[in-house]
Amino acid sequence: FSPSQPKAATQCPSKPWGFENSVLFARLDAFLERIHDVLDLMQTIMQFSKLARLEIGGTKGKSLSSNLSGIYADFKQAIEPFKSATYNIVSVEKTQFEDDFFEFRITVQDLERRLASVIIQGFDDSTTIMARFKLLDSFENLLERDVISAELEKKHSDLLETYAVDLRMVQD
Repeated sequence: FSPSQPKAATQCPSKPWGFENSVLFARLDAFLERIHDVLDLMQTIMQFSKLARLEIGGTKGKSLSSNLSGIYADFKQAIEPFKSATYNIVSVEKTQFEDDFFEFRITVQDLERRLASVIIQGFDDSTTIMARFKLLDSFENLLERDVISAELEKKHSDLLETYAVDLRMVQD
């Protein structure tokens, strides 16, 4: 399209290119937006699928692991509309996907807050820096989610403080 527009202006100066880009590519833009939504959906499913296999140790481990199981069960419930969808999820004419995806994102944000709370409780329950790193490592990709990342940002200073204490113990 871009190379053709100036060429058309020079070859037909009496009839300039009169199409608005947004009108010309509206359907393609809508399709690309839908594909980005589907990609986000798939990435979220892959990230939250890890919860099925996670166990948290420590003194509160059993309770926190139980909370994780509940979060995962609620997540499975949230993806059910997509599993049982009777419409083509990449078809931009089907607006049901937009409604389902909106509800899904709201549910996921709530689940992320709950998950962040569980991670922080596990973090606070960990007595060594190694245990804290193992906890964070077990949640790997989930830590990149905005809500969880924002909550864990508050714990960076605690992690550095624990590391400094461990360094002083090794020096002595």
